[in-house]
Amino acid sequence: MSFDKAAGLLFGLALGDALGAPVEFLSLPRIEAQYGRTGIQEPPIPALYTDDTQMTLALVEGLLDAGLNAPLDAQMNAIGSRFVTWKHSPENDRAPGYTCMKGVGRFEAGHRWHEAGLIDSKGCGSAMRVAPIGYLYQHDEARLREIAAASSAITHRHPTALAASVAAAYAVRLALDGVPPSEFLRPIMLFTDGMSAEMDDALYKIGHVGAWSDEKAALDHIGEGWTGEEAVALALYCFLRYPDDYVSCVRRAANTNGDSDSIACIAGGIIGARLGIAAIPEAWRESCENAAYLTELAARMDEARAILATSDERESDGT
Repeated sequence: MSFDKAAGLLFGLALGDALGAPVEFLSLPRIEAQYGRTGIQEPPIPALYTDDTQMTLALVEGLLDAGLNAPLDAQMNAIGSRFVTWKHSPENDRAPGYTCMKGVGRFEAGHRWHEAGLIDSKGCGSAMRVAPIGYLYQHDEARLREIAAASSAITHRHPTALAASVAAAYAVRLALDGVPPSEFLRPIMLFTDGMSAEMDDALYKIGHVGAWSDEKAALDHIGEGWTGEEAVALALYCFLRYPDDYVSCVRRAANTNGDSDSIACIAGGIIGARLGIAAIPEAWRESCENAAYLTELAARMDEARAILATSDERESDGT
């Protein structure tokens, strides 16, 4: 079951990202003019994802390089090193965000990980990549919060960016725990309490629009998703609207006025973790870029999480 959820998470976010990629910079009226009244419905073939998923995969590899129970400095340096490799990859040609590139460049130039990120940026570039942290640290809230926030600081040090990253990772944990979707918002608010008033406001907006029948109006009320708090709130709205239907969830997330790929990436990771790999259409999975690698990485995540659990049990037993 754990592998099923890991695979659901990785394919879920990658395919949400791929679905939103062609319409990332289009308004919803332009999306509908180009794709029809219902907007974009299928990811391209092949389903190529963006820097959102590329950075997510780099983050996972960094954590696995260092070890899930390694000291925080070792983990962040390993993630930073993987980000540097991504920065110079020939496949890093999918409109990477300025803040991500700048922060990684500063890390590469010698700034320590907790000083590399831009202090004035609250863009969604850190929240879009943290879903695996919610999976790997599902049973350790303290480490989940610490690692999600620290991983943001490599590129985005604004308090709201840190809060958005923590909220996004924690939403995955709630999905894995089987928390009813109707009960998601309060735990996330409590978990991020005191981190950012802007994150608080974005989460409250989801509650404001929960009963609205006009989804487009609800999305517009929450925002466009270019900032971390808006991207996470929009993704949560789409998840809460369609908690048992992966396809409807990511279609709603991709057909928005804002950062379509990031919103659908975050939403896809949450619902993929909740429903597992079987909820994602087989045809979509088969067309996904690097599908074999995603499957293999999910298996390594599953294995690393099992090793961490055994290690934690030994520590608690004093052995």
